[in-house]
Amino acid sequence: MRRKVVISIIVTISILIFGGLTLFLTSSNQNGVALNESQYPSPPPKTLNEKINPDIINSESEWTTNNTHDAEIIKVDDWYYTFSTDYMVAGTPSPGIQIRKSKDMVNWSFVGRVFNSVSMEAAEWTKGGNTFWAPDVIEMNGTFYLYYSVSGFGTRNSYIGLATSTSIEGPWEDQGAVVKTQEEDKKTVNAIDPGIIIDKEGNPWMTYGSYFGGIFIVELDKSTGKLKSPEEEGTLIAQRKNNDYEIEGPAIMYNDDTEMYYLTLSYGWLEDTYNVRVARSANIEGPYLDYNDKNMVDLTEGSFDTGTKIVGSYSFNNDTGWLGTGHNGLIQDGDKYYITHNARAGEDLYWSHLHVREIIWTEDGWPVVSPERYAGIPEKSTEELTEKNIVGEWEYLTLSRIDDAMATSSDLTLFEDGKINEKDGKDYWELSSTNTLKLYWYDTEAPDNYWIDTVTVLPQWDWENWKPTLVFTGLNEEGTAVWGKKISNEIGK
Repeated sequence: MRRKVVISIIVTISILIFGGLTLFLTSSNQNGVALNESQYPSPPPKTLNEKINPDIINSESEWTTNNTHDAEIIKVDDWYYTFSTDYMVAGTPSPGIQIRKSKDMVNWSFVGRVFNSVSMEAAEWTKGGNTFWAPDVIEMNGTFYLYYSVSGFGTRNSYIGLATSTSIEGPWEDQGAVVKTQEEDKKTVNAIDPGIIIDKEGNPWMTYGSYFGGIFIVELDKSTGKLKSPEEEGTLIAQRKNNDYEIEGPAIMYNDDTEMYYLTLSYGWLEDTYNVRVARSANIEGPYLDYNDKNMVDLTEGSFDTGTKIVGSYSFNNDTGWLGTGHNGLIQDGDKYYITHNARAGEDLYWSHLHVREIIWTEDGWPVVSPERYAGIPEKSTEELTEKNIVGEWEYLTLSRIDDAMATSSDLTLFEDGKINEKDGKDYWELSSTNTLKLYWYDTEAPDNYWIDTVTVLPQWDWENWKPTLVFTGLNEEGTAVWGKKISNEIGK
């Protein structure tokens, strides 16, 4: 009798153990599995998460990413440098072009300024311009060439100048004007926002301009850094219907893999609706077409829908979000590409920060941007993700091309059986072997009854929740950017 009881107890325990193990394994599969800690970026300094800090207003050494506007970026030896517009929250900025540097594009320190004041020539030409805007810097002929803007706000009284130095931190020698415009001249372009690129043949070009006349590109003289043909304003490569539609802040990068030039520029108002658009061309002088083959010089009623939006004002849960996410810079570092841009605090738009984000290339050769700021490279490669890493709760966000208001996230649940949001629904997802996630949204009006988001999944730092996570970024079939961020490894948590 005792033997039967013992056997019964053993059987019962076995059932509980193995049944529990089965339940655990099932639960783990259903709830999702995190990557190893070394496969995520390391935590950045907590101080960098402070959007607003009145204690540092007058302490430049503590500004870090604060008070950065229109930053352009360059790498020199092992350092990254940004050069940016004269800007200061709650005060009058000192003129001179701000310089910051970093070893990792995460921790930034204030270096100083290029100049002490605007030159008399620039101030007189612009009829009172007293601060510097939107600089860019390149290295050429063993020398650093710094291009800068001075302008009378809201006018074409504008001046792009050049300074040179043999050291990235200066001292700098002002070389005077590159191009000048005034209200009464016969030019179309507005001489602000220079963006410099060396083409695939090694020749320098400058793209520049604003909604006064559009965006132009002009070739530079490699020996002087100034215009190759001084009387030419260049070729028009982007514009909008009229001055009510803002366009400015151009930059161009070249991708060897696609053999295409990519024009980035900003639409919207710099304090809130600012957003970054992209178009591409096989020729540096254009024409530049967006994802939907719309020409960037389109002047029709649909000009608001030209350019593929890749960065815009946004807000994830547990955060007030970011406004004014425009005027970008670009950098290629080895086989990686990055974008810099302004970002103003959602709770107080006068606090403007530097954001750096990794650029991801889609399978058909378009740049898209990480939903989270750059926080470094993980110690170990993620190699290929598995479906178990994808399962769980996410936040999902779309950056509408026709609505530049702040985009907010919605809930997204990816189930183990491949379903989206509802286990008995028709929406589903699948993961390819190249970290490419496809989200299929059922719609009888869509091609083959499904709209498809094609996105890349990568590990990033979750700045809103202060933890490592997975994100995704990509485009849907209409060329609208979609972002996602995993918020839990367990459904329902």
